[in-house]
Amino acid sequence: MKKLFIAEKPSVAAEFAKALKVPTGRKNGYLEGDNIIVTWCVGHLITMSYPEKYDEKFKRWSLDTLPFLPKEFKYEVIDGVKTQFDTVSKLLNREDVDTIYICTDSGREGEYIYRLVDMMAGVKNKVRKRVWIDSQTEEEIRRGIKDAKDWSYYDNLSAAAFLRAKEDYLMGINFSRILTLKYSRNVANFLKLDRAVLSVGRVMTCVVGMVVNREREIRNFVKTPFYKVLAKFENQGMFIDGEWKVNEKSKYFNSPMLYKDNGFREKIYAQKLIEHVEEIANENGREMAVLSNEKKKEVKNPPLLFNLAEAQNECSKRFKISPDETLKIIQELYEKKLVTYPRTDARVLSSAVAKEIDKNIRGLCKFPLLADFANDILNKGTYKNISKTKYVNDSQITDHYAIIPTGFGNMNSLGRLQMLIYELICRRFLAIFYPPAIYQKFAIKFGIGDEIFITNTKVCIERGFLDVLSPLKEDGDDDGDSQNPEYINMISSLRKGSKLRLDSLSIKEGETVPPKRYSSGSIILAMENAGQLIEDEELRSQIKGSGIGTSATRADILKKLFAIKYLALNKKTQIITPTLFGEIVYEVVNCSISQLLNPELTASWEKGLTMVSNGDISSDEYMTKLERFVGIRCLNVKQLNNQYSLNAVFEKISKEYKGMKG
Repeated sequence: MKKLFIAEKPSVAAEFAKALKVPTGRKNGYLEGDNIIVTWCVGHLITMSYPEKYDEKFKRWSLDTLPFLPKEFKYEVIDGVKTQFDTVSKLLNREDVDTIYICTDSGREGEYIYRLVDMMAGVKNKVRKRVWIDSQTEEEIRRGIKDAKDWSYYDNLSAAAFLRAKEDYLMGINFSRILTLKYSRNVANFLKLDRAVLSVGRVMTCVVGMVVNREREIRNFVKTPFYKVLAKFENQGMFIDGEWKVNEKSKYFNSPMLYKDNGFREKIYAQKLIEHVEEIANENGREMAVLSNEKKKEVKNPPLLFNLAEAQNECSKRFKISPDETLKIIQELYEKKLVTYPRTDARVLSSAVAKEIDKNIRGLCKFPLLADFANDILNKGTYKNISKTKYVNDSQITDHYAIIPTGFGNMNSLGRLQMLIYELICRRFLAIFYPPAIYQKFAIKFGIGDEIFITNTKVCIERGFLDVLSPLKEDGDDDGDSQNPEYINMISSLRKGSKLRLDSLSIKEGETVPPKRYSSGSIILAMENAGQLIEDEELRSQIKGSGIGTSATRADILKKLFAIKYLALNKKTQIITPTLFGEIVYEVVNCSISQLLNPELTASWEKGLTMVSNGDISSDEYMTKLERFVGIRCLNVKQLNNQYSLNAVFEKISKEYKGMKG
């Protein structure tokens, strides 16, 4: 009897065939050895059928046929891949095959791809085992096969996968049809189009909402000018910069002209402060005293490892590439056996991987750029206690651990961008085996008369992990690092009562700034955190719960929104803005099914799917909630009579686009 291995893509099947020593002479859609057959899907082979396959009457869009909520869902083979499906189907049902090893991608979507094929092929009386791997190295493939569990172990994950597809299908079909039927004439007339189809979805509409809301915050933002007074002090031939700050004895304490506690709303008051301080300074030989010098050490630990969202955000900032391009490149690195599985939400390692992490480090000894760091870690043995750190945590891992280098592949074939991203992943990985960076912070107060100036200085005294990351110029890593030892000694020597000379005073003009627009990377992070753009690395790592979409789908959702012209992407800067069409769709949804714009609600659907995966709720419970949500929203929209009131809203929005409609 034979064992059949089925992978998601031909390239992955080739790696399994190599690990299993199956001859690579390809037949029509499969490889066969003495006891082993290897075949593959080509991504999805099966899709959900459109409503007209249930009944011809659904082909014509009509309010009378909505909501569309079938009790049994229909599926069909995708056009263009029928030949491969037929091949796979015959192999799955071959009499000499007794065991099927499911080797599709290790995640919810990979599970769904195989289960659909199994269902459509009508497979019966076979043992099915699920292979779950984190990288495509021969060693990991062999381990995955050896440890393969019966496919029933993943039944809850499969249930969540089917529900996710049904959810996107029911919301997409029902809401797109009902909003198009109700409002497309308004939209088309306003935009001077022949027709307008309004595409709506559980995740995509929420993302449009995030971008539009941010754009409106920026539009409505009123800039506030302010004026700060800066001082330059001289000590031992070196200069220290200070900034004026109000205090209880100051002549400006509680003044209505203050902007916060360190500036003025009008320039004239900043000028008057300078004149006042100059007058005091000239009376005492321009001498001023140190009131206090608070010293504090700051410890900065290496950042957590990359998950897909973090990598997409970093590559968007650093290389100005889109999330789908980042995913494509990391997927290529995965298929070249250079990194672990990319579609992961985890930023930590599993305890099992931590026990053998020296293998990954040894692999990087062959990477000339980083070999010194890898050898240093191995020689000092700093990897031995990694399991006791925050970088290893089994409870924070669902399907896969963080993206790390396997280090065993061929780097010679890498293009420039592939190499840069591989280096980025390697440096982030090696950094966790290095000590923290230590900074010395100084908060110095200077007094002149009743006025106070403040200096906050930060200098790096131990670089630690920054040596690994330094070529990457991580934000804030080099604060104060350019300070020379003489300067550090001079700052350190200042005590209460120390005298300095006031060299000069100046005014710094500034103004408040609006919120930043989303970039293609920062929106991925905001989606991961249920609509919150959390910039702080440590805080992000503490946020629990499901986000909007998944690591596997977020990039494709963005790509679709650009393709249907709801959002626009500046490829040079990776900044995202809404289009007039996108903002009009936002208004249509806002006045009809506004819940779709709520990131927290959208994230709660994803959390529900996680609960199904974990066995906390049943598929029936989830499906009941879903059908109720779709059904009630459709009935509500049918009863609305607000089409014409939207025209004034569209007119107002269009002014923001300078009359350019589209």
